[in-house]
Amino acid sequence: MNDLASNEQIIATWVLIIVYIAVVLLFVIRGARRTQNISDYALGTIGFSPVAVGLALAASMTSAATFIINPGFIALYGISGVISFAVVMPLAIYISLIVMTKGFRKYGATVKALTMAQWIGKMYNSQRYSIFFAFLSFLLITFIVLICVGLTQVLSSALNAEPVWVLAAVIAFVFGYMMFGGANSLVYTNAIQATLMLVVAIILLSSGTSYFEKGIDGFIGQLQAIDEQLVKPVNPDSFLFRDYFEIIFCQFIIGIAIVCQPHIMTKSLLLKKDSDVNKYLTVSIITLIIFFAVVFTGLYVRLYFPDLTVNGEPMPMDSLISAYVVSKFPVYVGIMVILGLISAGLSTLEGLVQSLSTTITADLLDPLVGKHLGFHEHKKQVFINKMVIVALAFVSFGLSYEQLKNPNLSVAIFAQNGVYAYFSAAFVPVLFGTFLKKSSLTAVFSASITAIIVHFGVYYGQITPYMKEPVNNPAIASTFAILSSLLVGGVIYYFSLASNKREEKVYVH
Repeated sequence: MNDLASNEQIIATWVLIIVYIAVVLLFVIRGARRTQNISDYALGTIGFSPVAVGLALAASMTSAATFIINPGFIALYGISGVISFAVVMPLAIYISLIVMTKGFRKYGATVKALTMAQWIGKMYNSQRYSIFFAFLSFLLITFIVLICVGLTQVLSSALNAEPVWVLAAVIAFVFGYMMFGGANSLVYTNAIQATLMLVVAIILLSSGTSYFEKGIDGFIGQLQAIDEQLVKPVNPDSFLFRDYFEIIFCQFIIGIAIVCQPHIMTKSLLLKKDSDVNKYLTVSIITLIIFFAVVFTGLYVRLYFPDLTVNGEPMPMDSLISAYVVSKFPVYVGIMVILGLISAGLSTLEGLVQSLSTTITADLLDPLVGKHLGFHEHKKQVFINKMVIVALAFVSFGLSYEQLKNPNLSVAIFAQNGVYAYFSAAFVPVLFGTFLKKSSLTAVFSASITAIIVHFGVYYGQITPYMKEPVNNPAIASTFAILSSLLVGGVIYYFSLASNKREEKVYVH
């Protein structure tokens, strides 16, 4: 590990971390006092403002991937990555949020759903389907791993500390305080984190203004001098941005489906009245536009480290933005940026730990072994949820350690493979449940099974020429999975609808 941080930076970072921990714990203690049962943990007991929930959504959607990991892809592969990650996918996300949020919230609030698995189970009146999605939610651990690795890279660079000890501390702290506060503390910590992230986004985006002294043409010329592929709209030398099918078609499909994750869709259930939805969406989308633009910083990183090395040693992709922040900024600006990067990671990590632990407790353990564990007692349910969080912490540490030591280009590939599989399976049931009121369980269950089989079949079976590289793009596998599940679900839905109409005619006669 290259020691880039000065002693002054290390001391300032420690002071910052101590203050940050104190503020977070203050909100956690306040939230914990109001958390009496698993419902309070999942949805909260406080009437949250649409602005706070909108900021919380934006913070939990962007996370360490957008602020820490994805700029590394742009540093490696250039403008093609900016088009993919900052334009196409975000545009699809905004459309999907606007179209799907109101329908999901309307039904979710009616049935008092705490989680995505519960929403799906109640929508289709099937506990088995709910349990199936509770099992699938384990795939979201891959995203927890991405965030833990991202936070570890930032803090270990800022403290010149051994990554494994930083990783252990991050997991112990975050999983520890998430055992108590739940939604009551989550929305407020997320809103504060989103505000910090906005400040840091502006700092990062303005950090490369010197590269524009000769205008946009001069900026492009500097990138071109390093590598001509960096300024082209597609980059055949990359593993993710090789052509327009990969950076536009696939990313648009992914963006549409990506909102079908529990820590995203269930945010709308925190709103207390329907009239808050428009303000909530407006705040979140404006904030998201700024956050997604942060990946552009990857181009500054490439100009700052043209050969992507420090002291002659190549830097891992996942540590590029951390090295840039520690090397580029004065101490007190640098620690502000580090604070924002930590916030970017924690905001989503908190949401994932909360939604995943609630899903495992309420949708998996309760129906399967709830009677034996005494789930009829609220205190017992909350205690079991805490034990689930402890187990998740150990699993997350083991997988994160492996990704720190042996990443396949980036931890993002590992995370995308798991998360994309999950929302590929969730897309059709959420879509049909929101817009098609007579959709059959057979149609959506078949669609979900198809999505899982196709996603992992294409990825690990190396189906299509795209999947025969040393590093494969999970977006390709997910695109085929989503389209296949739509086809299967749509065909079964059509025939079941036609069959019901025939039965109705026979009954009338």
